[in-house]
Formats: sequence, C-alpha cells, structure tokens
Amino acid sequence: MAPLGSSRSSSKAKALKALYELVVNNFLATVAVATLAAVLRTAWPIGNDGLYSWLQAARPVHVLTAVILTVALVKLRRMRRPRDVYLVEYGCFRPKPWFRAPYATCLEHVRLMPYLADEEDIAWGRRLLQRSGIGEETCVPYAYHYVPPDRSLGASRDETELVIFSAVDDVFARTAVKPEKIDVVIVNCSIFTPTPVFADMVVNRYKLRADVRSVNLSGMGCSAGLISLQLAKNLLQVAPPGTHVLVVSTEILSSQYYVGSKREMLLPNCLFRMGAAAMILSNSPERARFRLARMVRTVAAALDASYRCVFQEEDDEGNMGIRLSKDLVANAGQTLKSNIVAFGPLVLPVSEQLLVVLSLLKRKLLSLRRGSSKVRMYRPDFRTAFEHFCIHAGGRAVIDEVQRGLGLSDEDVEASRMTLHRFGNTSSSSVLYELAYIEAKGRMKKGDRLWMISFGAGFECNSAAWECVTPAANADGPWIDCIDRYPVQLPKVVEGII
Repeated sequence: MAPLGSSRSSSKAKALKALYELVVNNFLATVAVATLAAVLRTAWPIGNDGLYSWLQAARPVHVLTAVILTVALVKLRRMRRPRDVYLVEYGCFRPKPWFRAPYATCLEHVRLMPYLADEEDIAWGRRLLQRSGIGEETCVPYAYHYVPPDRSLGASRDETELVIFSAVDDVFARTAVKPEKIDVVIVNCSIFTPTPVFADMVVNRYKLRADVRSVNLSGMGCSAGLISLQLAKNLLQVAPPGTHVLVVSTEILSSQYYVGSKREMLLPNCLFRMGAAAMILSNSPERARFRLARMVRTVAAALDASYRCVFQEEDDEGNMGIRLSKDLVANAGQTLKSNIVAFGPLVLPVSEQLLVVLSLLKRKLLSLRRGSSKVRMYRPDFRTAFEHFCIHAGGRAVIDEVQRGLGLSDEDVEASRMTLHRFGNTSSSSVLYELAYIEAKGRMKKGDRLWMISFGAGFECNSAAWECVTPAANADGPWIDCIDRYPVQLPKVVEGII
C-alpha cells in the first residue's frame, strides 16, 4: 500500500492540474469577451436610449438591407465550411463457434504440416501463441480447418461472401437506412482482389441503384479501414445533403495461408483471424450515432525500412506470403510520433498545448546554454482530449508500444487487448470491434470523445477523432454472447511478440 503522504501529494497534484486546465482552457475565451466588450463600449458613442432613437429614425429599406446582408454573410460562411460527417450505424461479423481455432487445434495442424516437421519450429509456434495475447475463441475460415489448407479461389470467395454479407446485413438491420438509400460503396481488402471486385459484389447482392458510385481499395494493410473512412469523409463534404456512404472493411485469409518455413512469414498465419465490419456514413445528422471530428494520415513509405516492414514476397522456395519485419514495432512507434505531431494540435486542449510549448522552449534554452538538447520533452496527456481509445489490435507488442508512448492506463487500452484476445487481429475492422466492446460495456456516453488509431503497410498510421451523439441502446453486437466474461486476465510475458 502506498504511504499516506504520497497519496495526499498525488491528490494535491491532480487538483492543481485540474485547476490549471480550468483556468488556461477558459482564459482565452474570457479575455476575448472582456476585450470585445471594452472595445464596443469605447467605440460606440451612444447609449441604449440613443441606439433606440437611431433605429426609429432609420429608414425601413436600410434596416431590411442590413438584415439581408447579415443573413447572406451567415449563409455564405456556412456554405464555405465543410459539411460535418456522421456515423449513422456500424455492424460487425460475428463468427459461429464452429470456426474456432484453439491452441490445441493450431498446434496439431502445425505438426501435420510437412514443411514444419522440426520440433524447434513447433516449440516456437507454441511460444508465439502463448505470448500473442490471442485467446482460445478466435476464429479462422473453413479453408484453414483443412490439412493442407484450401487456398483455392472458391474458398476465398466463400469466405468473402460470409464475412462481408454478414457485416452488411448487421448494419442494415440496426438502422432505418435501406439499401436503396446508399449513394456510394467503399470496400477495402488488402491482399485478395478478385474480378469482379468486392464493391461490385455488394452492389449485386443488395441490388443497389444503377447510379451508385463504388470504390475498391487494396494493398493498404490494417490501416485501410480508416483510409476508407477518410475517402468517405472527402466525398460527403462535397456531396448534397442526405448522401449515404456504405464502407466495408475486411481481410480475406483463405488464399493467403503461407506454406513455407520462414518464421517472419509464418507470423500472419498465427495472428490474423477472420472478421469484417460495415459502416453507414452520412453528411446529415439525422439518426446519427457519432460525429467525425478530425482525421490525420501519416505515410512513411519514403523510408526504406518503413516501406519494407510489412512486405508481400516469395521465400526461397517460391512460397508467397507476408513478411513482418522484426523492426515493425519500432517503425509503428516512430510513425505514431509523426502522426501525433500533426494530430495533437487539432484535438488537445490549450492547457496541454501550452505545456508542450513551454517544454520546447526549455529544451531550446538549455541546448543553447549547455550545448546539449538531451532534455526530456513533456508528454501531452491525451486523456484530457478523449475518454476512449481504440488502438488497432495488431498484436500485443503493438498495443504495449502505443500504451507506453501515450502514457495510457490499462483501462484505456482494455478494449484493444480484449478484442485481440477474443477476435484476434481482424486487420482493418479491428477498431470497430473495439468500439463495439466499449458500447457493450455501457461506457460510451453522449458527448464522449473517441480516438481510433490504426497502422498498416506502407508504413502508415491513421488517427480519427469521434464525438458520441447517441450511445447504443443495447449491447446487441459481436460481443453479445461473451461480454459478461470480459475483461479477462492476460498472462504476463517477459518478451513481447508482434
């Protein structure tokens, strides 16, 4: 137990910081109002009685002209301002129990694979699963349950129809928006891209209008979900009011199972699981659940190390797979820092931004005085800007790295860890499974702010800030049959794993 004195000092520090934030965050607004009042009082030479007499003496045509000009200026300002974008509803694929891949099944399949007969490789796979943060209930497609796995085009199409149509069915069932109201379809899947593409598959299945616009994104990894969101935002900000966009995010695993022996290419076999999510977005606040506040995308592909840290290639035997570099976590941390530099000023309160500026000034002054810039920078507290965090469930080490970098608590990253444990790495759809976890727990309140963070091939980092408009009425979603069992206690490991 902590000493009583340290507890009191901690409480005092928290109280002082709260007082500081209250004063600084409202200081500028208070000063602006007081200054405006003083200027008006000095510049306006007549009192209230004089103003009333002046209005009585003014001609009606002059008053009408002034009113029309004022209304026109307000209207012009609103027209020039980008339209707000809203999340009407979202839905997630919920796999059936017979798709489960518990540790025992995975290890049995590893032993039966002819290319992994080495006991050392099998022991490595066991350690990987135990340290990955993935639980016993994660699911893989039918193709993975065969020995050897079914990597055919037919198996991939079957998986595609299962996960995408289930997610889209779910989102339509949860909202009053009908398929005929959809104006744009955006579907993202990184590796598997058949002909016709997934967007056309959705149009055909739901018999969308002939004038619907469709976009299919590929090759962007786990960050593709937020990239699709940014594309939808750009379209909605210039589209007529009442436009609806359907966004579907998934990753199809069946045809991408790696059948070689390179450990860095075997990682995706162990970490990725089947999943999909669908969102309906609009530029109208009608029936909206969340408002999209800010988005920032950071691309580090100009750096060779970042560009090659998630790379599709053939091994020495000609087996195709995805190679995850050992420097992936370090690259994720560096790209996140660059993303925060651009994202932070847009979302942080003035009190936190001021502390960052003072920290920069201190570092600059000390570097000039001592000739060294090794001064610890102030780390802004993003919990002053957000109540909830959805970090891409790419792996245990990725979540750990983001938690350390942002100074978050275990409760802040609970949704990410539990999503990884229950559903595994579902690629671009994982952040929506995390949002569903927060809502299933009843933690999302009206006005709460949410930060979604995703990482993907390229290497990329994407951030999206949301504000809750209407919390979920119930916990009916992918967590409906297991939310009472979460959170679970995860085993501690000495060494991290991607």
